[in-house]
Amino acid sequence: MASQQNAALPAGLVLGGYRIVKKISSGGFSIVYLALDEANNPVAIKEYLPSSLVVRREGELEPSIVPQNLATFRIGLKCFFEEGRALARILHPNVVRVLNFFRANGTVYMVMQYEAGRSLQELIIRRRDTPGREYIIGEGTIRKIFSQVLNGLREVHANKLLHLDIKPANIYLRSDATPIMLDFGAARQTLTSEEEKLYPMYTPGFAAPELHAKEAALGPWTDVYSVGASIFACIAGSPPQAADARKQNDKMPAALKQHRSYYSSELLDLIGWCLKLDPLERPQSVFQVQKSLLEESEPEETLGFGERFKRFVGIADRRKADGSSSAAETDLPTDWR
Repeated sequence: MASQQNAALPAGLVLGGYRIVKKISSGGFSIVYLALDEANNPVAIKEYLPSSLVVRREGELEPSIVPQNLATFRIGLKCFFEEGRALARILHPNVVRVLNFFRANGTVYMVMQYEAGRSLQELIIRRRDTPGREYIIGEGTIRKIFSQVLNGLREVHANKLLHLDIKPANIYLRSDATPIMLDFGAARQTLTSEEEKLYPMYTPGFAAPELHAKEAALGPWTDVYSVGASIFACIAGSPPQAADARKQNDKMPAALKQHRSYYSSELLDLIGWCLKLDPLERPQSVFQVQKSLLEESEPEETLGFGERFKRFVGIADRRKADGSSSAAETDLPTDWR
């Protein structure tokens, strides 16, 4: 069946004790709604509705499934339900909080805590499109955001789950600038699963090369690749070259070199390490990435004159772009909050 846009549930519908307010977003796998619980507290509800397998038209509540898609739909339904149950056990400030999950309308719904803010992708786009900016997001902000993201990812991996779709669009920044990982819709593979693998829909540029090969082993190193790709997007304003294209003509080393004037060699080297095409050459755990991310940059007095001058020019450009007197950017810009 060709993929199509399924109709969202109508506003005002009461489902499992929650009243639908509006659709927040939709994709090929699910639809997310803003809803209110019985105490009128806002929640986000994610509906399992793969558009490649089912059809739901305006005015309908239950999707239509052709017989040849039924078995695949049920496998995905089971995984979605199990994912909700696994995520409900995770209580971490940097991981989306799952409050409830239930069956209705022939599918499954996951109820999550609603957070005010915007995605890291929205911030990247806004900064990228700001006239006069010489860089996208400052290194201090990048280190601060991703050190917290990695805290959450360590907890996810400790619970034998993989995310498998880490990207700026799935990293949400609360109003206080703390990040939270969203949309585990691709997390179909547990670290100890003995069942037949269900391979996720991947996002080109952010997906590790092993996600392109059905027989490749997936593990924490797969999420590590996506973390490196997401950090790269913060400095370049766009995703890195897709992994399958890199195997033919790898442009990433040259792409990283273009940002030496504004970012430390330590950060650029970390990105390159995470983006190794060979999984065995990448950090094998989130802890390794986090340790490197939290390490201080090389002291300036140990640098040569040429490198110090480039750093100075980069700092001056950053001050000019921000209109600030401080070279350090350890918090998100006030114009975003």
